[in-house]
Amino acid sequence: MDMQKIQTVIQTFSKERDWDKHHNPKNLAMALSVETAELVEIFQWLDFEQSKHLTGDKKEHLKEEIADIAVYLLRICMAYNIDLEEAILEKMKKNEKKYPLFDSKGEKIVYNKK
Repeated sequence: MDMQKIQTVIQTFSKERDWDKHHNPKNLAMALSVETAELVEIFQWLDFEQSKHLTGDKKEHLKEEIADIAVYLLRICMAYNIDLEEAILEKMKKNEKKYPLFDSKGEKIVYNKK
């Protein structure tokens, strides 16, 4: 993924429409929340199997909502000069410590126990 290219496209699109004045971090976070809710809505009332096998219009809708979420997330990163790739890699390192594969006795930890 060419993040610089994507950021340039987003910046140009927003600037051409004079949206930058509205795209402050608070508004971007709120918009991100709305788009996330629209993503969740796609899966509302589907059972597990149905949710795994979206097709046609539902899959296209999913793709569009994922793109909307990514755009707002990137705008927030751009506002704070956060390198998203770096942030993800740093967070995954923290997750590895928080959720180790083995306990102190060398036993594999199962995280999906009920």
